[in-house]
Amino acid sequence: GFDEAINLSFIELTNAFELIPEFGGLSEDNLVTLTNPIVEEASRMRQTLLPGLLNSIRHNINHGIRDVSLFELGRLFAVNEPGQLPREREALALAATGGMVKADRVQAKRELDFFDLKGALEAGVASMNLPPLDFAAAEAAHLQPGQAAGISLNGVPVGSIGRLAEIIAGQYKLRQPIFIAEVDLTALLEVEERPVLYSPLPRFPSILRAVSLLLDRKITVAELLRAVHDRKVEHFVNAGFVGTYEGEGISEGKRSVTLRFEYRAEDRTLRDEEADELHWPLVKALQEKFSAEVR
Repeated sequence: GFDEAINLSFIELTNAFELIPEFGGLSEDNLVTLTNPIVEEASRMRQTLLPGLLNSIRHNINHGIRDVSLFELGRLFAVNEPGQLPREREALALAATGGMVKADRVQAKRELDFFDLKGALEAGVASMNLPPLDFAAAEAAHLQPGQAAGISLNGVPVGSIGRLAEIIAGQYKLRQPIFIAEVDLTALLEVEERPVLYSPLPRFPSILRAVSLLLDRKITVAELLRAVHDRKVEHFVNAGFVGTYEGEGISEGKRSVTLRFEYRAEDRTLRDEEADELHWPLVKALQEKFSAEVR
């Protein structure tokens, strides 16, 4: 799980991160200035939660804690029309670094990655009974090229997610990969909740199959899952992401993606042979569509 961080709403002018104009339209001109700041160097109101989280991550690492997962809920401030109070919006930010161990301790410790943060964010949105978020490759000045995505809800941009850009990590003296996300919580809360649907528990067991595909690194997991669902295979229940691997034995520009598939019949117990007859043609269709190989 993630621990909650609570940081001050004031920022230091020496912190270059807040002044990156490409990040959400931030600029020094849009920063709200305090007339009587508590700390002279921190006389501006924040326009992003991320610097506070990064300082918290750095504090933990400097004290020997390298496995850190934090979230923060807070207000952002921006200059309004002359004579009007500053604009305020609620935001949610997450930051994760280091490794993790599954609760059952069966799996060895592994390093956190983009998909861990994405899964945590999706789980949080699902708990609010909101429509699922959409993720698409994007570029952002504060995120590492090739490891960044824009976040949208019902077609409206609401945030970004990815690995912290190395140049900014260097400014914070962070030497291990940091994965960050920030979303406009005000925009999320304005979306109508989905109706709650109830269905009876399955009477018959499911059959699970997993496959690892070697494919071009530019192909996203979302594209794979969308292609799976579009096939509308009989007795197919769901597909999910298991993990990805890049490293020894994997060609440059490629990666291995593992997916899990679930099959179940509503009127009887599905046999293994039947599941295989449904599963492997689906895998072959993915191979053909994405020029992938089964590992």
